[in-house]
Amino acid sequence: MRNKLLLFLFFQTIIVSAQQIEPLQADRPDQTETPFLVPVGMFQVETGFSFQKNDAFSNTNALPSTLWKYGLNNNFELRLITTFTSENNQNETTSGLNPVLVGCKIKISDEKGFVPKTSFIGHFSIPNLSSKPYQGDYYAPEFRFVMQHTLTDKITFSYNLGAEWDGFSAEPTFIYTITSGFSLTNKFGFYIESFGFAPQNDMANHSFDGGITYLINDNFMLDLSSGFGVTNNAPKNYFAVGFSFRI
Repeated sequence: MRNKLLLFLFFQTIIVSAQQIEPLQADRPDQTETPFLVPVGMFQVETGFSFQKNDAFSNTNALPSTLWKYGLNNNFELRLITTFTSENNQNETTSGLNPVLVGCKIKISDEKGFVPKTSFIGHFSIPNLSSKPYQGDYYAPEFRFVMQHTLTDKITFSYNLGAEWDGFSAEPTFIYTITSGFSLTNKFGFYIESFGFAPQNDMANHSFDGGITYLINDNFMLDLSSGFGVTNNAPKNYFAVGFSFRI
């Protein structure tokens, strides 16, 4: 009887240890997506509001934009993105649901030496799952490779490379992001970032941003961020606030 009890306690210890997970890793608030996946069997929501001034005459607001994620296994994460947009252009307002994005994140490699922790993210938009003003003509794909290096126990260096389509033409827009993240404490972190978009037949635009995060507990995080355009054809500035949680 005693041996059975010890064996039971031994397996219970293994189960509890296996269920211990790292603190929440979110794709927001920066433009650089993280290579970390949602833990197996967990559901994660990342949502926020952004207010962007495009130029002197127009602005675009996300009210809100939400990323829904589920950890299917250690190498695969299911993803869904919903964004409600409000646009004001010279006192004319358009609002509604953007095309819903469905996709996944796939683990490629763990970090080892100079090899970064790497994942692949792919989505495609469904034009009919949107408000009429935002319906595209085609199913539009987007993808990016997301990489991260751990420089010290408090500093990371990350970057993304990819492309996206708008659902109206066959011309892609190429994407890049570069960011450095810093852990001030176990709760507070901040980042600085450069990112840009390069349409196939137009001038590229580049922006710079930064933000802070506060981890309330291992499963709930708040964020605040802001940025500005570096080139004349980039949005003038933006401000965003949001939160992420998992269950």
